[in-house]
Parts: sequence; C-alpha cells; structure tokens
Amino acid sequence: MNRRDALRILTLLPGIAVVMQAQQARAVFFAPPLGLNRVRPPGAASEEQFVGRCIRCGRCFESCPYRCIRQLDIRHGLHAGTPLIDVEKVPCALCMDCVTVCPTGALTPISQAATRMGTALIDHFTCAAWTELALCRTCYDVCPFKGQAIMLEELKPVVIAAACTGCGLCTHACPVSRVQGGKAINIKPR
Repeated sequence: MNRRDALRILTLLPGIAVVMQAQQARAVFFAPPLGLNRVRPPGAASEEQFVGRCIRCGRCFESCPYRCIRQLDIRHGLHAGTPLIDVEKVPCALCMDCVTVCPTGALTPISQAATRMGTALIDHFTCAAWTELALCRTCYDVCPFKGQAIMLEELKPVVIAAACTGCGLCTHACPVSRVQGGKAINIKPR
C-alpha cells in the first residue's frame, strides 16, 4: 500500500463511522421496547399490529387501578406513548380494566385465563429451590393460577407454559436477583 492509498482510507474512516452510528440509532428508534420482564397489557395484538392500532390515548394507563401500565417516552421512537408493563417493578394484577377502555382494538377483551402476555421462565441455576439453597415456593404461592400455570414437583417450581398468563406476579415476588439482571424467574414476552 502506498501513501496515497493510505490517505484515501483515512479520509473514508470518519464517513464510515457516521454511517454506522446512524444505523445503530435507527435500530434503536425502530426496535420494539419489549425485553425480559417487559410485556404489553392483556389482550394486546401482535407487536406489529399493536403499534399500528394503538393511538396512544392513555386510557389503559389511566384505567389501571394498580398503576402497572406505563407509557413509553420519546426515547422509544415509534413506540413512544404505547403502554408497557415492567413486571419487576409493578406486575399486572389481571383486573382487565385496560381492555374495556381501549377504543381501537389494540387491546381486545379477553378472560383472565386466556391472557398470554408472556411466559415465565425459571433460571434453574439461580432459583433457590432448584439450587437447593432454600425451600422457596414464593412464585407458586403468588401465582393467580397456582396448580395450573406453576406447579410444584418435588418441592421445585415448574412453569406450565400453556397456562401461564405472563402477569409477572411471580417475577415481582421472587426474592432472588441475578447478577446479569432479572430474577430467578423471568417473563419472556410473547
């Protein structure tokens, strides 16, 4: 490589860095806000349909007596103003008030048992019952569908995915926090 080629490459590097930063910013702007322990309210349409149907009116947020629904801010780009539940902070109590006030069908009326916001997943390496550090059954005790969504097998909690609503009561109550974030039982959004 001669000196001229080296100078050409050096002049292109800042432009490449700007393009890469713009692509990363675009990915953040358009990326869905869901992640571990973050779910849409009960009766939510699929993420693609939900973002299009939700008019960001805030009725679901205002109607929630438990204040578990929060509206996303402008940092979430196209998802700003849409409702989200962070189950580690305040889980969904499945009161179903939010689905009755949605004017657009982004949230459709559904029964408590038919709700599927996500699925609870137990981390067997950090769960006190699975690691046999303690006889813990907190997630089982707080589950609104105990014996159906979470069962005890040999005194260890087991999630039955087909019956789990993803309400997050188990995650919120779990006494074990993981170093990498989350709890010993977490909600994976649907």
